[in-house]
Amino acid sequence: MRSLRLLLVLLPWSALGQEGKAPKKAEKPTPGVSWQGQVVMATGSGAPDMKAANPAQARLGAERAAQLDAFRNLLEQVKGVHVSAGKTVGEAMAKDEVRGKVEGVIRGFKVTGKRYFTDSGVELDVEVPLAAIAEAIVQPAPAAEAIGLKTDGERKNTGLVVDARGLKVVPALGPRLIDESGKQLYGPETVAPDARKQSGVAVYASSLDEAKRSTRAGEKPLVIKAAKAEGSDLIVPAGEVKRVLEANSSYLAEGRVVIVM
Repeated sequence: MRSLRLLLVLLPWSALGQEGKAPKKAEKPTPGVSWQGQVVMATGSGAPDMKAANPAQARLGAERAAQLDAFRNLLEQVKGVHVSAGKTVGEAMAKDEVRGKVEGVIRGFKVTGKRYFTDSGVELDVEVPLAAIAEAIVQPAPAAEAIGLKTDGERKNTGLVVDARGLKVVPALGPRLIDESGKQLYGPETVAPDARKQSGVAVYASSLDEAKRSTRAGEKPLVIKAAKAEGSDLIVPAGEVKRVLEANSSYLAEGRVVIVM
């Protein structure tokens, strides 16, 4: 009986321990470029309009201010993104046409988080896909010297994983794979327009295992080793180029490339 009474006393406290816990707050995303997630992230803050007629209008004004702040912060993040070796989005935006396209993409940002404060202030987490930025910036043109790819026969692989660990690669919107003589094996021109618009030219991974598990590379990726990095361009040795060329590599037209940094 004593044990039963003790159980009845402890039971409410035990239940409180399980159900009375405050839910964990969602982690605030770190502003910047996620080459793994293929997005640019930023946060915007807005203070309430103290001249507003009521709290609802004050908060609405704060949301608008947060959206403007988020746009400005996203723009600053995007300007630092590399388009290719030695060129950034900010440099490309010197042309009015390009600036208009980039700003148009950023204005379409996605809100991923929203926080309200007791003073009616608002904070927004936002993001923009890198593929959308690339579509506005990267202007594919036929490479002067490009290696012909095999697109018939059995398709043994579902994607390409390029091991570039230790090579100090500069992530970019339009990375290229070139052979030791300077001929292009892969680049923005290789990817079909629809695939490039939807998912960009390539994604980056922080480990070989992560790259192999990537849906981008598929279930049976071909893994090759890069010999050297020149900014965002990767030099692929002759033996590895041969492995790519000896089988159907039509998956490259789908942008199924993962680069391990």
